[in-house]
Amino acid sequence: MFGGRGGQGRIKLSKLQDSYAAALAPLGIERGVKGSKATHTKVKEYYQAVNSEPLTAIWSNNQLAPTPFESAKTYVARIQSDEHFQAINHQLADRSNLAERLERAEQRARASDLERQQLEKRVRSLESQTQQMRDLPLEDVAWELGLHRDLGKWRGHGHIINIDGPKFYDFAPEHSKGGGGAIDLVMHVNNCNRRQAVVWLHERFGEAGAERAAIAFAKIVAAEIIQLEPRTPFKPPLEDKAKWTAVSNYLTQKRGIPENFVEVLHNRGLVYADDQQNAVFVMRNLGEEPQAIGAFLRGTRGENNTFLGYEKGTKRREGWFYFHLGGQPASPAERLVLFKSPIDAISFAMLEYQLRGDVPPNRTLYMAVDNPKSLPVEQLQHIPNLQVAFDSDDSGNAAARVVKELLPQSKRLKCKADDWNQQLIDYGQQLRQQNQQQQEQDDELSL
Repeated sequence: MFGGRGGQGRIKLSKLQDSYAAALAPLGIERGVKGSKATHTKVKEYYQAVNSEPLTAIWSNNQLAPTPFESAKTYVARIQSDEHFQAINHQLADRSNLAERLERAEQRARASDLERQQLEKRVRSLESQTQQMRDLPLEDVAWELGLHRDLGKWRGHGHIINIDGPKFYDFAPEHSKGGGGAIDLVMHVNNCNRRQAVVWLHERFGEAGAERAAIAFAKIVAAEIIQLEPRTPFKPPLEDKAKWTAVSNYLTQKRGIPENFVEVLHNRGLVYADDQQNAVFVMRNLGEEPQAIGAFLRGTRGENNTFLGYEKGTKRREGWFYFHLGGQPASPAERLVLFKSPIDAISFAMLEYQLRGDVPPNRTLYMAVDNPKSLPVEQLQHIPNLQVAFDSDDSGNAAARVVKELLPQSKRLKCKADDWNQQLIDYGQQLRQQNQQQQEQDDELSL
């Protein structure tokens, strides 16, 4: 076939291999090492190694083999267009994809195993913490007290004590008493006070044991206080009607809030004046019948009064200053806008009103929340349209990111000025300037 015998045939064959190697280089096929003494794999062994019926059929029928006197360029074009060659490429691609998927699966498995190890470590840590918070077993304490178990009771020193988990009861007539916890048991048997009981436990159970008993004792005392101590209801600041005119002037003249809306809030009982001339913004829960459970105070006396704070007894995680506008009064809120302060909430609502010329078409809830940790997430997560209108500084942006994590439907809303009240004041000044210019033009025309 190659037109020669012996050495000349081998030389022509080598040159032909060089030619085909150059032509097949774009396909990623490399020429073998020249002069190599390597032996070829037997055809039968190769077919067994391929382990693919389509490939075996192709090679066995010489469908991809070069024909006599076929140029390298023609051969490359032919095999590139051959459907069998394309089938090989697809199979190789499939194998490559499978290998990548296996590698990704192994990576996920390794990551899952690492996460499992971390979780196990966390569980062990929590178990250790839980163990540290548990009280000492009363049976161990009774044994250290010198009592002995007889017929299910712990006896000694004139005591007949039954232990049931963390509780005990002494049936001896002269010591008849029930109680709970290691410290209480030591105080009862040793007839000592609490401080002496803790020292006694430290001597027998070490510092860790004494701390466990002290924590358990504190939990018992706290539970009793929570159950028995009466609750003191929130008492809002007393209203001083004589101071309302000054507070109203502050809100309308210094803060630029329309007078009619200030009166609306005042008539609803959401804003009033106390005896220190503070503007009192009432904070309520979100129940069907909201109750006042807090108040935010803003100083108004003097030119540069910067006082602000919360009335004593305010429950900041359970009450907020808020109001609704638009929609039907009985309809649930379809839109929520969050602000840092009550004055910002009022200012933003008035900006919307002045720009729109009317209340919002949908029921909108304007709410002041000075810290995301006081958000009533469960009560707000159903509201589809939620805007976060905190200040545009670093603190406001950080708080907005926290809200986004808690309420993913929220969207950031930034004001152009330092805050929404300043933007309301700026907008009011622009309107007055425009009105003044219009008035001057009207006066000129009338002349």
